[in-house]
Amino acid sequence: MIKIKILIPIYNDWQSVSKLLDEINNLSINSEFQISTIIVNDASNHDRQDEEINLDNIYSIKILNMKKNQGHTRCIATGLKYIYEKEDFDYVIPMDGDGEDRPEEINDLINQIKNSNYKPIVGERIKRSENLLFKVCYQIHKLITLTFTGKTIKFGNFTCLSKITVEKMINEKATWNSFSGSLTKVEKDLSSIPSIRGTRYFGPSKMSFYNLIKHSLSIISVFRKTFLIRSALFVILYILLIKSNASVITAIPLIFLFIAVYSISNLALRENMEEFEKSLENINNIDQIK
Repeated sequence: MIKIKILIPIYNDWQSVSKLLDEINNLSINSEFQISTIIVNDASNHDRQDEEINLDNIYSIKILNMKKNQGHTRCIATGLKYIYEKEDFDYVIPMDGDGEDRPEEINDLINQIKNSNYKPIVGERIKRSENLLFKVCYQIHKLITLTFTGKTIKFGNFTCLSKITVEKMINEKATWNSFSGSLTKVEKDLSSIPSIRGTRYFGPSKMSFYNLIKHSLSIISVFRKTFLIRSALFVILYILLIKSNASVITAIPLIFLFIAVYSISNLALRENMEEFEKSLENINNIDQIK
């Protein structure tokens, strides 16, 4: 029996996670896989509604209730640490609880396990559901990340991680700051499935332009040494290029780059291993609802 824990961070969106659990329960998953779910409740200020649980195909459901809100990435990091230290498992699948990570693709991840040789399996985005402007900005984010770090990152949290990889992740301080950046740092060889970004079950997407910028800079901060070297080279080459036509307008790219350097330096401070190691202390209680 291969034991899989589906890790779902949640903040207030109980209606969505309830629907997600129903859809996971309705999947036709091979009987050799035992599916359980761990929900990390990020100190929601809306209470979960008591309801009848009739999810026969999910082995167990636990809710880790956090004492204080810590954000999506740190909820996943806390969940990984909890699962590694407290649970019996073979693989972990982190995924959003709002429908944007499509539950039907869980089968695609699981079907790759036997051929993955314990490599992480990532959901590589081939299609997104947002508007055209956001899609263009997302492509710019990927281009900037590649240019300044040398890394092509086409995935988010929706992955399938072996116990070996989970151990690496909880011993890497970057996991406390950027999930996809940290996974790219600790694992050089990734397997992938094509993944379509779904639409939220209820309400608008929470991925705003601000969050996209923060997400992009957080990934870059994981590889900040490479970023700083490439930024310095860019500054030197750009100054040589514009020295005869220097003006306020031609200085704009340099201003944006200096702002990025400042922001990335601040975000890098989030990589706090001491906080990460103490993250389970933020669990107020655990609800075992199945």
